[in-house]
Amino acid sequence: MTMNKIGRVMVVGGGIAGIQSSLDLANSGFHVYLVESSPTIGGLMARLDKTFPTNDCAMCILSPKLVECGRHLNIDILSYSEIEKIEGQPGQFTVTVRKKARFIDVSKCTGCSDCVRVCPVDRPNEFENFLNTRKATFRPFPQAFPNTFTIEKKGTANCQAACPLEQKAQGYIALVKNQRYEDAIRTVRLDNPFPAICGRACHHPCMEKCQRGVLDEPLGIPSIKRFLSDYENTHQINVLPERENPKPQKIAIVGAGPSGLSCAYFLALKGYSVEIFEAKDQPGGMMVYGIPAYRLPREVVSRDIETILSLGVSIHYRKKWGRDFTLNHLFEQNFQAIYLACGAWKGMKVGVDGENHPQIMDGLFYLDKANSGEELPEAQDVVVVGGGNVAIDCARTALRRGAKKVSIYYRRSREEMPARDEEIEDAQDEGIEFVYCASPRAFTERDSSLYMETFVMRLCAPDESGRRKPEVIPGSGFEVAADLFILA
Repeated sequence: MTMNKIGRVMVVGGGIAGIQSSLDLANSGFHVYLVESSPTIGGLMARLDKTFPTNDCAMCILSPKLVECGRHLNIDILSYSEIEKIEGQPGQFTVTVRKKARFIDVSKCTGCSDCVRVCPVDRPNEFENFLNTRKATFRPFPQAFPNTFTIEKKGTANCQAACPLEQKAQGYIALVKNQRYEDAIRTVRLDNPFPAICGRACHHPCMEKCQRGVLDEPLGIPSIKRFLSDYENTHQINVLPERENPKPQKIAIVGAGPSGLSCAYFLALKGYSVEIFEAKDQPGGMMVYGIPAYRLPREVVSRDIETILSLGVSIHYRKKWGRDFTLNHLFEQNFQAIYLACGAWKGMKVGVDGENHPQIMDGLFYLDKANSGEELPEAQDVVVVGGGNVAIDCARTALRRGAKKVSIYYRRSREEMPARDEEIEDAQDEGIEFVYCASPRAFTERDSSLYMETFVMRLCAPDESGRRKPEVIPGSGFEVAADLFILA
């Protein structure tokens, strides 16, 4: 069989055998691609004290080979690479090679090892047969070639995958472990402009996925974030990620809630000039007008927002979209881009008769009025319909506004309630009554009193949400009277 040779050879494996084969081929005039799956060449021999059969120093034999191989003009070293596919025929193969990410710029790495000194993460050291540890930023051995460091990254951590922000909790937790608190705060703010707020009001799905919980208990990730924000406040420092050089473009943002403020924060870090137009008197959106102050103190919200404003972000208050300005108006002011973050302020209707009565209001409307200090109907007996965090917030707020009796009616059981367990337990401790498997059918007014006609529900097979589907038990209705009904 005649072969059309192309004069290039691929050697797979960068141990001493692969290195010597590459040198022999290269010296014979072939162009050699040396593929090695680990970050450096050298293989097992680099880990040995002596080499067979001469009992010479292994590194004394290997080091000159490493240098010669690395400097040979006919050898291209493809370290930290894997072969994915081989196609073609003898003499003319086409090989697909996947080069793994080092997470360090090889063209800029000088091998100084400064990155190792500041790396907070310890890992088992394979080079020393797991008898010792190394840093997650590593070079297998001092004489390694290429003389470049690599950051070991084992996919995405469960806590990061569960977080809506994809916050890299493992990073700042490792820094806290090493008492590098300012670096930890800076790491938090790479992904999250609200560490103080999230340390108190986040529903922390990260903890549900924390692998430590398999052994005993998950790490208190929100508490760590809260500690860092309090540390920053106590020491009167303001730690931020590095900001890029200023850019000439202006960006307008409509709405100073969590979305608008987050957008402003990340744009400001990118160097853009940002202006926010807010309809209300103060920034924060649902963080101020939705979450009650007993759960999220207003000074905490102000602290995170002031950090964002310190980047040069400006806010125009009492400027409502459609009333005070329009899209064209903003473009006429030379804004190159506009981000709409108006929020979702309208509550959903239950869809039963009588729900438009003035003594019946949706949960978001009630919390907005209560947190704004606006007047609300006087109510001694309050019924909240719903089982989420908004329902719990409404019930506990009503209690703080003077209600003598507060009840929560939920159409499923305690297990299916989407509200946080700690919020439910706190509500129970405050004397709020929970009525399960009860759902409103209609609202009626008789003799100057308002009633909720209620079905008793039974739970059947799970629905698309994964929770058991409630069904009405025929003939099970009863009435509930109250001064105020909140649909949450």
